Amino acid sequence: MSLSLPEPVWVDTSSAIERLADILSRQSRIAVDTEANSLHAYRERVCLIQFSTPDTDYLVDPLALDDLTYLAPIFADRHIEKIFHAAEYDVLGLHRDFDFVFANMFDTMVAARTLGYTAVGLGSLLAEKFGLDVDKHNQKADWGRRPLTQDLINYARLDTHYLIPLREILETELRAKERWEMAYEDFTRCCYINGNGHREQKERWERVDGQGELDMRQQTILNELCLCREKIAERLDRPVFKVVNDYVLLKAAKNPPQSLEGLASIGMTEKQIQRCGKAMLEAVQRGSNLAPVEPTPVTRLPNAVLNRQQALKNWRKLKAKELKVESDVILPRSYLYAIAETNPRSREALAQVMDEAPWRFEHFGAEILRALGIK
Repeated sequence: MSLSLPEPVWVDTSSAIERLADILSRQSRIAVDTEANSLHAYRERVCLIQFSTPDTDYLVDPLALDDLTYLAPIFADRHIEKIFHAAEYDVLGLHRDFDFVFANMFDTMVAARTLGYTAVGLGSLLAEKFGLDVDKHNQKADWGRRPLTQDLINYARLDTHYLIPLREILETELRAKERWEMAYEDFTRCCYINGNGHREQKERWERVDGQGELDMRQQTILNELCLCREKIAERLDRPVFKVVNDYVLLKAAKNPPQSLEGLASIGMTEKQIQRCGKAMLEAVQRGSNLAPVEPTPVTRLPNAVLNRQQALKNWRKLKAKELKVESDVILPRSYLYAIAETNPRSREALAQVMDEAPWRFEHFGAEILRALGIK
């Protein structure tokens, strides 16, 4: 795609990041995005931060900068609106790598979902609202490589260049449909780190698709293979799936190979065997002799809670169909689970559970209580 846009400003020195922070601090709204290298490194990191003001696009290179604390007040400032598209991933990365905290956000994907759009990707929205044909094939590029190609620079800047006018369009539509307050509740939740709550983290071997068909000895071998792969991936600085994929490890656990030829027979390439074959055979041997692994205990909720969850899901599905949105737009998962677990028996009790969702409480509270069997 060819657009006649001025070159973005590249920010890779301490003086440049200080100047940028000063410029951003004087804005009422800024657009933000990040690019990371999750498909190309063992430990993912933010490799580029894009900002746009109404006048200029900026590309910040965290790999060249020792200190990004100049940006911390910007993200935390309640008077500066930060506009993202699909903010959750960016927020997690920025907090993980730089300890940033967030306030006052607008998420264009959340806005589009609240409006009932079926195609909510940024490319789809830019095509619909601005007639742009944005090529998204660079989404999986290695953003940790330097220098970035001109193609990648152009791609990165377009992720924020149109977010401010897109935000204006979507706010107008939200207000016209009287859904601004509902969306605003979700914008607030976007500021929270891990805003959807914590899930029980299972061991890596338990997350291999098909491991439930293995016996305990095979699961123990699979565990050792996963641990071995993890060490190799860290040493090579590669994602684990690029060392050996889960399917090959599962085959090795089902029919433990005893030789390099055996590794080849389960699908390991010659390069993989050269790189980690010996370590994999040693892992198989350890797994054959160690005490069996034990699965992570699963906490089962009481049937009464599960029944309330289902009742709320049934109501939510019908309401979503009425408003022509996805179910979780009506009642986000965190609220659904909290309501089912606390089992509020009055409007006052429900208001406490939904204290950060006053619009949803006001508009849906009576229906939620009826779904719980309360007249």
